[in-house]
Amino acid sequence: MSRTQIKSFTPLLNSRKNNHVLRVPGDKSISHRALLFGGLAQGSTQIWNLLEAEDVKSTASCLKNLGVKIIRNSSSWFVQGVGIDGLQPPKSKLNCGNSGTTLRLLMGVLASQSFETELFGDLSLSKRPMKRISDPLVKMGAQIHLTHGQTAPVQINRPHRPLQAIDYALPIASAQLKSAILLAGLSAEGTTRLLGQIKSRDHTERLLAHFGVRVNQSLNQEGFCESISIQGGQKLEGTEIKVPGDISSAAFWLGLGAMIPCGTIEIHDVLLNPTRTGIIRLLQRMGTSIQFKITSSEPEPSGWIKIEKSDLRGVEIEPSEVPFLIDEIPLIAVLAALAKGTTIVRGAEELRVKETDRLEAVAKNLRAMGGRIELLPDGFIIEGPQSLQGARLESFGDHRIAMAFSIAALAAKGLTEIQESDCVSISYPEFYETLNSVLSQSSSSGDITILDS
Repeated sequence: MSRTQIKSFTPLLNSRKNNHVLRVPGDKSISHRALLFGGLAQGSTQIWNLLEAEDVKSTASCLKNLGVKIIRNSSSWFVQGVGIDGLQPPKSKLNCGNSGTTLRLLMGVLASQSFETELFGDLSLSKRPMKRISDPLVKMGAQIHLTHGQTAPVQINRPHRPLQAIDYALPIASAQLKSAILLAGLSAEGTTRLLGQIKSRDHTERLLAHFGVRVNQSLNQEGFCESISIQGGQKLEGTEIKVPGDISSAAFWLGLGAMIPCGTIEIHDVLLNPTRTGIIRLLQRMGTSIQFKITSSEPEPSGWIKIEKSDLRGVEIEPSEVPFLIDEIPLIAVLAALAKGTTIVRGAEELRVKETDRLEAVAKNLRAMGGRIELLPDGFIIEGPQSLQGARLESFGDHRIAMAFSIAALAAKGLTEIQESDCVSISYPEFYETLNSVLSQSSSSGDITILDS
């Protein structure tokens, strides 16, 4: 088991200020879909800046097991697509590792296939709910079986007849649920239409269009999307994709720049999709000096973000905002502890069924650092500003928790030790290397030590 020791940065408040220019690894959500859609396409797809982290490797491994050729060269990845109808029966069960995106999107793809498949994952993934995905797929005619706890392993059998399109009202705002149904809809007879809670990340809709699939969105009078529909029988065509930097990974550097006077932090070539920039809008409301600019639009909006230390103030986050901040809420809790005033988060119950119960994990670690938090069933209330103390913390094997509290450690007094810190490899293998680089440029005494025990 690894652990990371981080010395406090707070004694260095008068350290010299630099302009730190960073790039973050490729976006995880887009990387998953670039590989998957490339495998389902006809022809070859070339991908630049693919995130080479454990979750994305799980998607690549499953696709290879299904007969898709994936080759890496010195600068990019090539996926030789086999088409939706060209997937081969896997030689073994599909191991999705820790990746909910891998398992849930593949459920949508494999629901229509003429062979049997079993998908499984690690202990954490095996605790996450899958019935929300299987229910609409079963309505379409899929033959899917879960454990008694409605979790993985997931057994998918050959359907008795071709899948049938449905109209389905999403009960929760979930990009993974939305994506699974749309992918199943590609192989269904008729037009599949989604209604209800459809306001979530829209990478699937954007990237399917990039691969030549027509995805129709119906807008209301205010210009907001009311429904999404997809006609079955459409084919994906191979293409080229440059994956922008992951804004959920960039958020940790935005948090660092907002709360520690280490100079300006500037992040280049980062995703600026409006369904992912909730963290920018939130930091603006918290009073930070943050700027951004879109410089490219293909395959999704991307550009640069710049931030520097500001006096933070508490904010209230409404349930409607949560889908656009879902990965950043552990970091937001850290910022809330340092902000003046009250921060309230509601409508975030989905965090209880992530890699760990992230609400409980945040509360336990914040309290270990001497912080105060009122935990709610669907969020928390934090009154700041608070003085945090270095402590021995748990990552709970969750990459977002490990990174959020690594940033918290820099605002605390004393030494913080984070257990199982190597879990950051799930989404950001270079996280501690980059953090050390930022600190070394800001002061000669910044210190992070990664130990094995």
